[in-house]
Amino acid sequence: MSTKLLRPLALCGALAVPALIIRFAGLPVSPVLGLLLFGMAVVASSFVLAWAAEAAQVDISGGLAIAILAVIAVLPEYAVDLFFAYTAGSDPTYVAYAAANMTGSNRLLLGLGWSLVVIVALALAKRRTGKTVRELTLESGNRVELGFLAIASVVAFVVPATGQISLLLGFALLGFFVFYLWKVSRAEAEEPDLVGTAATIGGLPKHVRRPLVIALFVFSAAVIVACAEPFAHSLIETGTQLGIDKFLLVQWLAPLASEAPEFIVAILFAVRGKGADAIGTLISSKVNQWTLLVGSLPVAYLLGGGGTALHLDARQVEEFLLTATQTVLGVAALLALRFPRWAAWTLLALFAAQFALPGQTARYVLCGIYAVIAIAALIRNRKYILPTLAAPFRREVAEPAAAEPVSAGSTR
Repeated sequence: MSTKLLRPLALCGALAVPALIIRFAGLPVSPVLGLLLFGMAVVASSFVLAWAAEAAQVDISGGLAIAILAVIAVLPEYAVDLFFAYTAGSDPTYVAYAAANMTGSNRLLLGLGWSLVVIVALALAKRRTGKTVRELTLESGNRVELGFLAIASVVAFVVPATGQISLLLGFALLGFFVFYLWKVSRAEAEEPDLVGTAATIGGLPKHVRRPLVIALFVFSAAVIVACAEPFAHSLIETGTQLGIDKFLLVQWLAPLASEAPEFIVAILFAVRGKGADAIGTLISSKVNQWTLLVGSLPVAYLLGGGGTALHLDARQVEEFLLTATQTVLGVAALLALRFPRWAAWTLLALFAAQFALPGQTARYVLCGIYAVIAIAALIRNRKYILPTLAAPFRREVAEPAAAEPVSAGSTR
């Protein structure tokens, strides 16, 4: 095995081992040190998981690959959030943390992830062509995933409207996720385009690659599951010890750790001139969050000893409403399968504004701003609304004629 592969794997292993020793030996550590060690283990294992999941596409094709990879890719983030929901079944104070982790990861993915990928892709396109590139053009097949996200984002308003995530809604979202997997599995499979460590693993001989990929899956999943609980506890205890808002720590630090590998892979695609592929991947992740993650929360809550609905307080309702309106704006801006530069900067600016303007009033003001801009984008792209909503239920989606043709290298 080449040093090109051994180095990153050895580094990730070295970062994960201290946390495992502490976890299984039961050694006492301070909350801050525990947060650092368990956090490093989760991030390192997330990278290993991402490499293995990408490399597995060489050997697994079609619907099976999509089903397996979709579940594996969200394991780091969901392990922490489902632990919070499960624990909330016996300790109601953890309900807030489950909602915080979900809304934080969701807004982080769209507000930071989508925006940075587009900004990087357009900047590099300008450097290659010498002309100002105003928008990133998506593939026609992305309308199916965008349609699923549009429907899920509308359904998401049921949560702030009712103040709870019911078991019935959870099962409906999980069923919608299964339908999503079935739908995308019928799409024509493409040759995987691997980069970095994943490409090195994918290029190994079959008799070496397959056992290695399985071993990496098992190792990373075991580390993530083992570290999810102490990482979550360390987050909360660190907030208490340092006087930091525990809700904010859970909302932003944990998702940032689990989303890091996905962000880096998406940025790498954008750097290689594959911005549309990067956005397509991140749209799929948003579908997973609004269906699989939200749908799993009341199930985990019930299994942990809670009731048939995860009840939210006023702060959590505000967070869900803000997250849902942000998603609607993201969908509305992409209805024409073009990601304009203005939309990327707007989403990034509004994402940053929530940190500069905390508080209940500020959250509702941001909801209003998201809604107003979304309505304007919906009016502008109104002819694409019905085709997008119908896309998940059609075999072939007929695209309405665009006002003028735009290619991936559009310079309008």
